[in-house]
Amino acid sequence: MRLAAYCVFLSLPLFAAPRIEVSFSQKVRAAAADGRVIVIISKSMQGEPRFQAAWGLETQQLFGLTVDGLRPGDVATLDSSATGYPLRSLRDLPPGAYNVQAVLHLYETFHRAGGHTVKLPMDDGEGQHWNTSPGNLLSKPMKVNVTANSTVKIEMTEAIPPIEPPKDTKYVRHLRIESKLLSKFWGRPMHLGAIVLVPEGFEEHPQQHYPVAFLQGHFPSSLPRFRETPPEPGLKGLAKARADTAYRFYQEWTSGRLPKMLIVETQHPTPYYDDSYGVNTANSGPYGDALTQELYPALEKKFRAIGEPWARVVFGGSTGGWMTLAQQIFYPEYFGGAWGFCPDPVDFHAFQLINVYQDKNAFFDEGPWINIPRPLGRLPDDHTLATMEEFTRSEFVIGDRGRSGGQMDAFHATFGPAGPDGYPAQLWDSETGRINPEVAKYWTEHYDLTGILTRNWEQLGPKLTGKIHVTMGTKDTFYLDAAAHKMEAFLESTKLPGKGPYYGGSFQYGNNKPHCWAGDIPDGQTVEMYYLPIFADHMRKMAPKGADTESWR
Repeated sequence: MRLAAYCVFLSLPLFAAPRIEVSFSQKVRAAAADGRVIVIISKSMQGEPRFQAAWGLETQQLFGLTVDGLRPGDVATLDSSATGYPLRSLRDLPPGAYNVQAVLHLYETFHRAGGHTVKLPMDDGEGQHWNTSPGNLLSKPMKVNVTANSTVKIEMTEAIPPIEPPKDTKYVRHLRIESKLLSKFWGRPMHLGAIVLVPEGFEEHPQQHYPVAFLQGHFPSSLPRFRETPPEPGLKGLAKARADTAYRFYQEWTSGRLPKMLIVETQHPTPYYDDSYGVNTANSGPYGDALTQELYPALEKKFRAIGEPWARVVFGGSTGGWMTLAQQIFYPEYFGGAWGFCPDPVDFHAFQLINVYQDKNAFFDEGPWINIPRPLGRLPDDHTLATMEEFTRSEFVIGDRGRSGGQMDAFHATFGPAGPDGYPAQLWDSETGRINPEVAKYWTEHYDLTGILTRNWEQLGPKLTGKIHVTMGTKDTFYLDAAAHKMEAFLESTKLPGKGPYYGGSFQYGNNKPHCWAGDIPDGQTVEMYYLPIFADHMRKMAPKGADTESWR
């Protein structure tokens, strides 16, 4: 977007820190608005600052302020009390020239089951991203000179346009349904969606039924590893390599060299995150039941799935890896196998570098005289990617009360109870890092997957034999390998006398591999190309006598 050709500068000697005054006109929105005003101050004079807000070394400066009932023409003032990241206060902003932009992340009022009324950002098809969410208001980037006594006036004159619904192709189909379970919980219509990759011959053979491979992950707007057209001639480097591989998947998919399955990516964003983690929770509602009782049956009927547990596998990485394992564990007889790649923490003794059972602070390893900052992640060269304190601070600036749409707030909303005000009870205080022991107890009792397996193996074991498969790099970017080792230790212990049945699954570790390592996949293959034959062989073993295990292969 073109930068404004003028500078805004107004000296007001009465103030000891810069002030930022943000408003919007009736032309862009006639109604009053609730939401979070986010101002991005960038040292880069190129591009839109809203796309330069991140965390870690590359982030630009953010300031945030929650507004209720802000009317057209009203001014939201960010002064020295406004929360900031990385600088905590406008008082700390050095004088100079900056590229500035404001965004109003809109909130909707939900009258939720149980009596709580909460104001949250509703996903509008973008997957819970405040800087691209349709309907959000924003200003044009402008160059600003700032001094200690400046007042910067910003008017938001644009609204992010709606996302055009995707179109079906011969192979890529879409499904969207209203969930009665979720609509009842949230007090308004709530929807679930799916992107379905159908096999060659799907239309030509209407009597054929297929197994399903459910791919779990962050909100998908497309199938990025499947490309129906050859790559553009001008592509180079990594973009070309990815396009070549995606097109090769299409060629394999349509040639008959891969098992004929349905590959399904589910769309289930919540008002807290881009996906629900696939389980029932106090804050987001019965997403696990909604998926297994409403969405999956609807798509299996529409797309002619076999519809039996042996003919369903679930796989995914990172958040999708945790969801993969959780859905298999919470619904042990619904799925026939789970392949979780680099899953989010599966044992809360190793919630990244936090021991939820024992630690008293999420930000620091505490000693009698010194507190050592706790890293959130590591780079390939072992440098710190970010700290827990800085990452938490960045999310709090984007949205207080757990409304950032970020990863830590997603954990609080998924694993924790609702607080007295209806918003997620935080495991740790966003300012001090102090861990709430009552919330910690709730986490460990309800969503520690290794803990659930350990406490309930006598009942779960016979239903999970041969179904749990995990891959993990030994140098996971977010230290997730420690939790995987703890889950493996318990599951391998089921081989001991009196501990059975033996789980009969697998754990595979990539030496020094980072986050999202999914196994020794050859160059030029997608995850699907590599794993579909493995899934097919597994399904044949899990199928009951007399089941059709050949026609779709």
